[in-house]
Amino acid sequence: MRTLTIAAIQTAPIPFDVEATWQRFADQVRAVRDTFPHVELVVVPELMLAAEAPLLQARADWMEEVARPLTGPHIDRICSLAVETGLWLVPGSLYERDDDKIYNTAVAVSPLGEVVARYRKIFPWQPYEQTSPGSEFVVFDIPGTGRIGLAICYDGSFPETARQLAWLGADVIIQPTLTTTRDREMELVCSRANAWTNQVYVVNVNGADPAGVGASVVVDPEGVIRQQAGSGEEVLVDTLDLDAVTRVRAYGTFGLNRPWDQLARHGAQIHLPMYGAAIRTPAWHGDTVATPASPAH
Repeated sequence: MRTLTIAAIQTAPIPFDVEATWQRFADQVRAVRDTFPHVELVVVPELMLAAEAPLLQARADWMEEVARPLTGPHIDRICSLAVETGLWLVPGSLYERDDDKIYNTAVAVSPLGEVVARYRKIFPWQPYEQTSPGSEFVVFDIPGTGRIGLAICYDGSFPETARQLAWLGADVIIQPTLTTTRDREMELVCSRANAWTNQVYVVNVNGADPAGVGASVVVDPEGVIRQQAGSGEEVLVDTLDLDAVTRVRAYGTFGLNRPWDQLARHGAQIHLPMYGAAIRTPAWHGDTVATPASPAH
């Protein structure tokens, strides 16, 4: 049986104080380890360790001030905390400086203290977010357990994100989020839709009041909300049955719907004008499909 026990910490940074926010994060991770010794992976909201302030308090120069390359003492501290606690960490996201560009980047760190994945947010919330967009979808493996896909906040509003991560074999999509606005309900709809249409778990962890509006969720592969937080600080702990992903893909959501099977049968024959390409069957599906049809003119 494949299971993954996660702790989604709905919390808030201390605005514009990176060191105090780091200490808060480290204390929260240690508290999870001590209180819930069965937890394997911890995730916190988007830009938590960047000490980002609520939208109406934002400083125009803050991103430039705190952006760093994904090397150095701040990354070493995350890695050391992972080793100390024996946990997988997805510490929200960071402002990553790379030459003349700044990205909103999530990292995944193993209990051995290794950075095993780096994901640059592909769909920044424009025009409000000024980071450069990334260009690659990212997954990583927890050996003997399953495959995790990374997304950040507004990425979830684009169906391509979850579809590509599921195509790459993700069992779970971890989505650090920092939503301060009244459209949070739309994001919850997207989380359920992304989980259902791709038959994956979605763990969307938002910032707590006053940094965000909360309402973090854990959604199962049939689109059912397993847990939902309120607006304040809260920790959602859940054991995800990753075999459920295999089950619903084989037998259908609620025993009815098998979208990946249908895509495997007919996808190669469907021309996608938006992409100029056809649907390819994912490697994990195992079916052989016909040669793609030539696009119509």
